[in-house]
Amino acid sequence: MFESLKKKISSFVNSFKEKEEERIEKEVKEEVKKEEKEETKPEEAKKEAEKKGEEKKSEEAKIKPSVSATTKIKGFIFKKVKIREEDISDMLEQLKLSLIESDVNYDVAEKFTENLRKIIVGMEVDSKDIEKEINDAVKKALLETLARQTNIDIVKFVKENRKEGEPVRILFLGPNGAGKTTTIAKIAKMLKDAGMTCTLSASDTFRAAAIEQLAMHAEKLSVPIIKGRYGSDPASIAYDAIAYSRAHKIDAVLIDTAGRQETNKSLIEEMKKITRVTNPQLKIFVGESIAGNALLEQVKEFDEAVKLDGVILTKLDCDAKGGNTLSILSETNIPVLYFGTGEGYEKLVPYNPEEIVNNII
Repeated sequence: MFESLKKKISSFVNSFKEKEEERIEKEVKEEVKKEEKEETKPEEAKKEAEKKGEEKKSEEAKIKPSVSATTKIKGFIFKKVKIREEDISDMLEQLKLSLIESDVNYDVAEKFTENLRKIIVGMEVDSKDIEKEINDAVKKALLETLARQTNIDIVKFVKENRKEGEPVRILFLGPNGAGKTTTIAKIAKMLKDAGMTCTLSASDTFRAAAIEQLAMHAEKLSVPIIKGRYGSDPASIAYDAIAYSRAHKIDAVLIDTAGRQETNKSLIEEMKKITRVTNPQLKIFVGESIAGNALLEQVKEFDEAVKLDGVILTKLDCDAKGGNTLSILSETNIPVLYFGTGEGYEKLVPYNPEEIVNNII
């Protein structure tokens, strides 16, 4: 998970560490040369001391250069290093380009590296702990981006919002092939494991085999499903699913919808209609983490149309670079809720910014 982002940031930290170590080594060598020159002057120090009638001080002058050299060299090796703008500028520019290669939006990459610059420049770090302290600075910058929004735990949300005779309505949206139907089944399994009930609404009446796919999951999970014919009104099927859930005192309705691109205006209008008819408490965008920078634009368009409450990113097991998570959280106010990491019902990982940062660094 996030392998590309991990490699890019690790490369940045290692490059900075190597550069600072080279700078310290250079300063140590210069100090040694300086002290060696000083050691050639003990006789002059002695004569000066004798002139003043201070023989004792003359003896101290003889040994002072060697003690001073050792002390100063140790000081350079173990001293605090103040990070300067010129030390970090080129590497931050390279980090920005690396982030863009890892699917981070350009503006987000620029904001992130600028924030990191503000954190790092002027820092005083122990020369022996450069790597650790720079890692800590990068972690801080990442967390400031990744922990911006309050996450939503769907199981907890349903528990807190369910009412007698009034199910919690959750609408799932997104482009074709992103894994909405499988994600709905995973959420249904989570709710069932938590002791709650749900109905599946097969409101994708457009994609071939979409109804059968959801029905297969419903049978496996032993949960009710409301479905109609292909080409029928998806909003009416969702309405019937809500009515069924009310009548049977079911806790939640999970509404599947046809996949649609953000550029398909007629399907976007249909999505708005489903939203008006069902009045969902949660509208969740399901998108592929491997979609690159296109994912951010999709999220923005869907959010503009129906005001999203959360995002679930799927296919993180397919070598996703991970940068679009940073982009979504930085450029929108929409929280990422879960990551899909495989086909199994248990392969839905709650979003946890601390775990992500620890995984990257």
